[in-house]
Amino acid sequence: MGRFAVGKYAYGISDRSGFRYRLKDMRMEWNGSLVGKDEYEPKHPQLDPKRRPTDPEAIKNARPDPRVEPEVIRLLTPNCFKSGAIGSSVITVTEFSHGRTTNTAVRFRNVSAFDGFSQTVLENSSGYTITVLDENRYTFAVTTGSAAIGNTKGGGENATAGPGTASVPTASSTFDSTGTTLDSTSNTFDEA
Repeated sequence: MGRFAVGKYAYGISDRSGFRYRLKDMRMEWNGSLVGKDEYEPKHPQLDPKRRPTDPEAIKNARPDPRVEPEVIRLLTPNCFKSGAIGSSVITVTEFSHGRTTNTAVRFRNVSAFDGFSQTVLENSSGYTITVLDENRYTFAVTTGSAAIGNTKGGGENATAGPGTASVPTASSTFDSTGTTLDSTSNTFDEA
């Protein structure tokens, strides 16, 4: 392989300024540029950051959070209520990934009246007991009113769903009025 000449009288042109320098006085920068001694700049430290070890993410003796988050009010999609057939009191609600279970109570707020169901009926203060159809839909039956047109979507743009206090109706005991007397001192009815 060949050798390079000594070049003690050779000149070079700076890649930065275009000035002529003696080749033996020129310096090579970190980016490969050949420059004069007075133009030389060392590589800035920020261009070659120090490597830092990654932070550990696991926690020693970690335990799951035993608390249960309370149910919150969720904003529903616009017009997510759909009435049943004509004369039906059943309403289907579309609430994506609701996570609810059958026989839980749901209270609706900010609902607009639609298809014969008034706002007051839909916003029942104790809520309604629901029946889950799938992960995105559930139904409930209103106490008063029925669908006037049937299979109509409505409910408005800002309806919300949250926890309610409605309970599943239980079988009540029968009342026999023949063995009942009025207690006048405490104004109560007593069974004989």
